[in-house]
Amino acid sequence: MKFFKAHFILFLLPIFISCEEESTLVMEPVVYTNAPCDNCPEITIQYPRILEDTKLGRTVNTGIQEEIIELLTFADSLEVTNLNEAVNSFNLGYSELKEVYPDETVPWEASINAEVSFENRRVLSIRMDSYLFTGGAHGYSATNFLNFDIEKGEKINTRELFSDLLAFRAYAEDKFREQEKIPAEAPINSTGFMFELDTFYLPENIGLTPKGILLLYNQYEVASYADGQIQLLIPFKEAKKFVTPAMKL
Repeated sequence: MKFFKAHFILFLLPIFISCEEESTLVMEPVVYTNAPCDNCPEITIQYPRILEDTKLGRTVNTGIQEEIIELLTFADSLEVTNLNEAVNSFNLGYSELKEVYPDETVPWEASINAEVSFENRRVLSIRMDSYLFTGGAHGYSATNFLNFDIEKGEKINTRELFSDLLAFRAYAEDKFREQEKIPAEAPINSTGFMFELDTFYLPENIGLTPKGILLLYNQYEVASYADGQIQLLIPFKEAKKFVTPAMKL
């Protein structure tokens, strides 16, 4: 197996910021596709890697790889510390299942694609879309966001994006009810959602896009599989009053 790299320079002009806030990070795309095989999982992985050996570069590269490793690790018999070992774990997980059910096991599939969704001089947001099929009636698609403080070179807890998290949550609930046509006086689950304790809460995944802050509930998080992902976009001009000033959004 081999990971292929092609160099490129990424230029993004964020929305709602001045020219002084433009940022340029030098990255390379890393691509992995396993060799064709009639009786093995199909695996495709694509993600950006920062070339500079800086605290930010190491933090971002490690954060992305850790997410991919977590997605692909299936075989308990292997200790997984890098991407190649994660791929081997996924392959071994399939092989072990096929040994138990040789006539019923459909080849597994893993497709992972990470890309920059937002960048300015203060914040870098990575969106990772994944699809895993490991048997059963259907596969599972998910999206995860990784947010980084460019100046500090550290990963940002999504809650740290906000100076007033409670106020933002209340505002997001109003926007969610408006988007999903849930009456203000009705329980949040009155139209079929499945929020725990019938109480609105922010999703696990909050990311930045050129148009604003994206709240993304993955399948099963607050709705059925058939409903797919539930997304709510809060434009920057509406969200900026809730955001930590240091983020410069």
